[in-house]
Amino acid sequence: MKILGLNAYHGDASACLLIDGQVVSATEEERIRRIKHWAGFPSEAIKFCLEDAGLTLKDIDVITISRDPYANFGLKVISALKNRLSIGNIKDRVSNIRKAGNIEDEFRLHFSDQFSSMKAKFVNVEHHRSHLASAFFVSPFEESAVLSIDGFGDFSSVMTSYGKGNQLTVLDKVNYPHSLGVFYTAFTQYLGFPHYGDEYKVMGLAPYGKALYKEQVRQVIELTSDGLFKLNLNYFNHTRNGVNMTWTDGIPFVDTMYSNQFVKSFGPARGKEEELSQYHKDLAASVQAVTEEVIFHMAEHLRLKTKSENLCLAGGVGQNSVANGKIILNTGFKNLYIPPAAHDAGTSIGSALYYYHQTEKNKRTLVSKTGYYGYKATKEEIEETLTRNNVAFQYFEDREALIDIVTDRIIDGQVIGWYQGRAEFGPRALGHRSIIADPRRNDAKEILNLKIKRRESFRPFAPSILIEKVPDYFEQTDEVPFMEKVFIIKPEMRDKIPAVTHVDGTGRLQSVDKLNEPIYHRLIERFNEKTGVPILLNTSFNENEPIVNTPQEALDCYLRTKMDVLVMDNFYIARA
Repeated sequence: MKILGLNAYHGDASACLLIDGQVVSATEEERIRRIKHWAGFPSEAIKFCLEDAGLTLKDIDVITISRDPYANFGLKVISALKNRLSIGNIKDRVSNIRKAGNIEDEFRLHFSDQFSSMKAKFVNVEHHRSHLASAFFVSPFEESAVLSIDGFGDFSSVMTSYGKGNQLTVLDKVNYPHSLGVFYTAFTQYLGFPHYGDEYKVMGLAPYGKALYKEQVRQVIELTSDGLFKLNLNYFNHTRNGVNMTWTDGIPFVDTMYSNQFVKSFGPARGKEEELSQYHKDLAASVQAVTEEVIFHMAEHLRLKTKSENLCLAGGVGQNSVANGKIILNTGFKNLYIPPAAHDAGTSIGSALYYYHQTEKNKRTLVSKTGYYGYKATKEEIEETLTRNNVAFQYFEDREALIDIVTDRIIDGQVIGWYQGRAEFGPRALGHRSIIADPRRNDAKEILNLKIKRRESFRPFAPSILIEKVPDYFEQTDEVPFMEKVFIIKPEMRDKIPAVTHVDGTGRLQSVDKLNEPIYHRLIERFNEKTGVPILLNTSFNENEPIVNTPQEALDCYLRTKMDVLVMDNFYIARA
């Protein structure tokens, strides 16, 4: 069975191809269109998935969309009437529902040459069910509690469930207007980070402050005895205006979420260019702390209800790696699985898996320990790109010799663009589209921001560590293949790796397994042989843009920055 899964008409639009229960390919539309968090219909991602597998639309049996415009429809109507939403807002919602419900029109428009031969049936899967499926059905657990938390999707912001075998049983939901994602986004906007997807900046800023305002922040969100929560709606605009999200030219934009009452309580909002004060840092720390309290509260209640030792987590809030790293310590769960794309892009895979397992009742066969589902360049394409751009290069038949040279350059303090194999699916660079540097250097962060990244100084860089060495450097031991958890670095190790040790002594690690990632593992291993440190600094291969996808994009980023070396497959490029 061939299933094309889509996340459409939402930020982080994406497509995936599932064949007989196996993910063959998946990519976000942003990687191709080069617009961060691209929203709308993922036509280019669909083309990639089909062409990558040598298929056309006539070969597809089912097309799943991770959205059901008629889910909770009665609640939507009641809410619109109760809150007296504007006619314009209601029209926008109806238009969006029509788009999602008539997706065939988009295929007719974008695939006119293939449309007449299509045989696929279209299936809508509720947003949070797609999130749940994206985590549980590829997890290593036969049974598990499963939790999805985000802003909103199909009028819900949280869905709890229990998964066993090839079935998910939904247990509870949090519906509009209450949302932990909206809570975090409102504070993100208030703190002067206005762009869609900026929440990770608040998470990175929080360790620079102290959680002095937790009691004040707790006035905004309340834990409830049923294991969920509710917002104090006086602090938010969305009950009056709706969650007004637009995507002109594919760029997602969300209106201001916080209300005048919010400003009265917390003071004037920070301007985008205004200097970050200690108050802003302390407030960020307080927001992060309260967010963690809510997550732990929901997770522990779900554990008691399901009596499971395992938890699968998805949804945009599931990308909060700081909270993720504390879940095992603050609940009774013993095991935690989070997929590489826990955010909305991952619902394309989730909707396909939901149909394959939940609806068709096929047995589970896929355990995902890799997120490498994207574009892969051929040797010929890389060579043609370099030749066409008149770039001198060396090609190494012996990969070990290449790795030896690259590790020497890293030790010399140089910055490496590392482009290998299939692109990662999800927001993290995991050693296939990465920029790499020496984690032992006190100045590595400054070098990277000066030469390439040009980003806020408070944002940390990540340690990629040999999986077998995690217990030597971190206070918790776990598989973290997708850089989805932040752990405390042992105090005696922090001075050895200052470039990847955050101000609070933590690191958002990626554990690198030789079986799943042999090339990147060997690079780190060779660095360890030379330095005694089994870690490399890893950050995404981009410069204020989506992560590079093609050889040309990698080369362009290399040429316009001060990166020292570019490695694409076995091709080695260095500045004269």
